[in-house]
Amino acid sequence: MDRILFIVPPNINYDDFVNPPYNVKAVSKKSGTFGAVITDMPLGIISLSAYLKKYTETQAKLIDFNCVLNKIKSFEFSSFAGFFQGFLSSPTWVDYAPSIVGISALFTPLYQSMLDIAQCCRGIFPNAMIVAGGGVPTNMYNEIFRDSICFDTLCYGEGEKPLLGLVKADDKLQYLEENPSWITRRKTENKESFRHDYIEDLDEIPFYDFDILEIDDYRTNPTIAAYLSVTGKKQNLVAMTSRGCVFNCCFCSSHTVHGKKMRYYSLPRIKEDFKRLRDQYSTKTIIFQDDHLMADKQRVYEIIDILKELQLTAFFPNSLALYVLDRGMLEAFKRVGVNQLVLSVESGSKRVLKEIMHKPLNLSIIKGVINDCREVGIYSDVNILIGLPGETKQDIEDSRIFLKTIYANWFRINVATPLVGSEMYDICLKKNYFKGRITDTNYKKAVVETEDFTAEYIQEMAYILNLELNFVYNSDFRLGNYEMALKGFENAIRAKSDHAIAYYYAAECYEKLGNLEKARQYMDTAKAIITEKPFWRKYAEMFSLSFSLGD
Repeated sequence: MDRILFIVPPNINYDDFVNPPYNVKAVSKKSGTFGAVITDMPLGIISLSAYLKKYTETQAKLIDFNCVLNKIKSFEFSSFAGFFQGFLSSPTWVDYAPSIVGISALFTPLYQSMLDIAQCCRGIFPNAMIVAGGGVPTNMYNEIFRDSICFDTLCYGEGEKPLLGLVKADDKLQYLEENPSWITRRKTENKESFRHDYIEDLDEIPFYDFDILEIDDYRTNPTIAAYLSVTGKKQNLVAMTSRGCVFNCCFCSSHTVHGKKMRYYSLPRIKEDFKRLRDQYSTKTIIFQDDHLMADKQRVYEIIDILKELQLTAFFPNSLALYVLDRGMLEAFKRVGVNQLVLSVESGSKRVLKEIMHKPLNLSIIKGVINDCREVGIYSDVNILIGLPGETKQDIEDSRIFLKTIYANWFRINVATPLVGSEMYDICLKKNYFKGRITDTNYKKAVVETEDFTAEYIQEMAYILNLELNFVYNSDFRLGNYEMALKGFENAIRAKSDHAIAYYYAAECYEKLGNLEKARQYMDTAKAIITEKPFWRKYAEMFSLSFSLGD
């Protein structure tokens, strides 16, 4: 009987963890201030574990280093490698003695940690087969075999069927060489091609193996906590009712793992799973992780009916396609307690949306959906990307002008990130647009430099847009919704305790609400921070902030 140890590397690199950049959330520990670590529930792993246990007697355990880093009270290691070595060498894992170590790596910031974990495991578990899967192995297998000698094999695309075949194989090494969904060093040297092995009927996958998780570690996810109007934040669990996405967005790489063809769980199966989540795990909010939930509009209405019947609500962190969000759909969401939607606007430039991003979206749809959200009473949280190859400074300015005309509650301004496997990544690689290490890419750090802009320009412009749209031109403040505006400003202060601009505009809100004592306290705090820190002084001067209440 195989014993599998699944491992999720930190989704942050070591440098950003120990020296968090100015534009990210930071957390305090006894040993200092560190970058916040996102603890997204590893859907792929709990699906794999459930699938294996359905057909075999396999044992499975999980280490999610994101949860480990969140929970530890201090961190005094000079590298993640040393941290991994110490943790994995404990009797708990040595005594478990896995026969297979499976490392899950979705995005490139995990790359170095994936290699370090494999090296530690090769020494600590010398008899184990070390495998990896996810977006990084699917798209970077040549680089992985170049940079490490520790991996026995890598999985191409989704892993349920390939991993089941590996576990059941009498001769595992022979199986790896014969199965086109497993990548080996020999195959890459021979330039062999690889093939996805999808489960077409998702109902074949059992109810996810939540039992291998410490569920409470994920219910305090700082990502979910950052969304103001999400209900049941600590009583949520994830679901994925479909796989695949039919769109061709230049910045997305999901299709390299899940494909473009839509595959679905049946509605009876969805109802059964949601009921079990409610009854067995006291779940109140379903966190949908579908890449394209809105592919079938009628199906979404039927899922909403299931939520209503089971007295559940929902949240959609992957954002929803706006073209399906008509007034009827928004009202249906509102009826089941959906108070906040993440909207994949991505850009306020018509040219960028059509010619660069390949998104089927126009500016009038954006305005209409956001206006409808306000009227229905749904908080609108808008995703924006800047810094794509082909985008110009004028495009960014056009987007900036348009975004000031819409009344979304909040904007999340992200640096366009060349995910491995995306069209954007291929363009950047071909045209030598990368500045710095490819594995440093994340949605807050600019690593792309083109003929039209520098990485430094994009980095700075993203932060200016954040300050402008969320603070200086905050939609709720402009509309006189001072209590709602204040919630956003206070949320920013919780994320970044020295956020002088947030303190300043929170003070303005308190003044408008008649709490002059609190207004003076916050204004004094803003002034003290700006006086002490040149970083904030620069932006105070840029936006001509006055520190006299009533001005």
